[in-house]
Amino acid sequence: MGKGDKKTKRGKIWRGSFGVRRPKDKNSGSTESSNN
Repeated sequence: MGKGDKKTKRGKIWRGSFGVRRPKDKNSGSTESSNN
């Protein structure tokens, strides 16, 4: 688990990829996705 892990949201932010943990549309109310 960490920034290199592609399964976690932090890893997806680091890789610039999207998925279940980090949806591209801002439906989930996390502050990280609404900051960009």
